[in-house]
Amino acid sequence: MLKKTFLFFIAIFFIFPLLSYDAVTVVSKKETQQVPIDGNADDPAIWFNQLDSNLSLIFGTDKYNGIYTYNLNADTIGFSKAGKINNIDLRSIKNDKDNQFLTFIFGSNSGDNTIDLWIESNINLYKGSLNNSFSLPITPNFSEETNFLAYGICAGFDKEFGIIAFVTEAKGSGMQMWQFKENKLSLIKEFNNQNASESEGCVYDDENRTLFVSEENERGVIRAYKLNNLLNFLNPTIIDDRNGNITGDPEGLAIYKTSEIDGYLIASSQGNSTFNIYNRNQPYNFINSFRIANSEFIDEVSDTDGIDISTNYFNEEFSKGLIVVQDGHNSGNEIINKENFKFISAEDLMNILDL
Repeated sequence: MLKKTFLFFIAIFFIFPLLSYDAVTVVSKKETQQVPIDGNADDPAIWFNQLDSNLSLIFGTDKYNGIYTYNLNADTIGFSKAGKINNIDLRSIKNDKDNQFLTFIFGSNSGDNTIDLWIESNINLYKGSLNNSFSLPITPNFSEETNFLAYGICAGFDKEFGIIAFVTEAKGSGMQMWQFKENKLSLIKEFNNQNASESEGCVYDDENRTLFVSEENERGVIRAYKLNNLLNFLNPTIIDDRNGNITGDPEGLAIYKTSEIDGYLIASSQGNSTFNIYNRNQPYNFINSFRIANSEFIDEVSDTDGIDISTNYFNEEFSKGLIVVQDGHNSGNEIINKENFKFISAEDLMNILDL
């Protein structure tokens, strides 16, 4: 009997070695419909509406089919059959010619192995949100081949290079830096993510000129690259790995801003379905982790791929910011569990962690 009991606990340890019991918990405020059986939700991007913050939009990829558009109630208000868009990111920039804002929406197309770029006026996005109906065009404004298996993508606005995007390579360590300038999308730098087995997610910190990249599969490392005008990516800082606070694969990365240059790096630790919090600035020390638990009406979040954060005021429900995460296993009342996106109040996280 003792032997059977011992073997039972050993089995439990190996089946559930990655559960975290000390991570603090928050709950979701909203959730989108899960994607269809032939889809796979992966990565979100938040568009903040400066004209009316309550009419902001969230774009979410179905990496087999296209891009969804959601409102702040997590309702689907549009879908674009744009193809196999794996990751998505955006930046809104004021156009010097007419003093109007344009939003540059970048997608990594794993079907065509391209970097795709949609350019939308904020007025057009506002009108679409106001009408509760908006879809990105099926064909992007610009599309260029990456010459490797396009995987993750992150956008940025850099003080030296302007509108930029980084693309990661599936099944390899390759990275590319692209620039949109003079109405053209150009590859300006190729480099290796320190011989990573597979670079996955990334996020660019505009104000601190820092690229954060997650490596999955063999090692599970998060690295930080300081951008300089010479585009030297040879000496990254290792923030964390599986010998530290990461369990399984680190995937989604996002910046939680508390000021122009201060705040936190949030990373999904996929193996134990938690989110790690690091200082936004060197030495990028680990602060804490949190888990998105189930509430009375919305299930917990697990196995997260993509994440995005905006700390603007949106409405009373998201008064100090919005966190959108992909849920790898939507286990609500659906017959077949598929992925969806969950919306979390940044204020809830701030209060619980005293950020």
